[in-house]
Amino acid sequence: MIELDRVAYSYGGGELFSDVSLTLAPGSFQFLTGPSGAGKTTLLKLCYGELVSTAGYVRLFGKNTREMERDDVAMSRRKIGVVHQDCQFLDHLSVAENIALPLTVSGRAQEAGDYLEDLLRWVGLTHQASQLPPQLSGGERQRAALARAVIISPDVIIADEPTGNIDWEMSQRLLQLLVELNKMGKTVLIATHDLNLIRASKSQVSTRVLRLANRRLHVAGAEL
Repeated sequence: MIELDRVAYSYGGGELFSDVSLTLAPGSFQFLTGPSGAGKTTLLKLCYGELVSTAGYVRLFGKNTREMERDDVAMSRRKIGVVHQDCQFLDHLSVAENIALPLTVSGRAQEAGDYLEDLLRWVGLTHQASQLPPQLSGGERQRAALARAVIISPDVIIADEPTGNIDWEMSQRLLQLLVELNKMGKTVLIATHDLNLIRASKSQVSTRVLRLANRRLHVAGAEL
């Protein structure tokens, strides 16, 4: 689905990482960890076509991102739901309207219907549907961001530090939602510094843990 083959990325005259290979196979659940500044967010951006590698190859659903036109990348992005750590919303639109926005901008607003109601119920935001984003707590914002990412029914969910700004109880709830998505057949990749979250996942789903450090990507050891 998504494949990185001996990828490197440099900026400002310095190499952030190199010789990185990674495959996001259908139905897999993987964590990406590592120290701050190692390049986790950059690596995720390569995985969904936001950036182009400076060496090596990134393939999105079989296509080399270097050879893809902007429209090709946009079409591939319809198969990838992204949850950012600092999730941004349009504050003049309701929570429900923000969640439905990916369908609206792609001319598929009519598809929302009952699915939007089911999605709001699934993330526990039914009662917040008509509220504006500034009225939401941190945990509610992250759940809204997850709902927005999955409303397009993507094959892959990529989340960048989704629990970084919320408490442990809400982190567990968000993890549960991601595990449920994986059990529905979705591929999940989560970048996180929270090793407790990774440990908590092991009783719920089969995971693979990767560590990006010292410009290289490694499979993390059993101590995690």
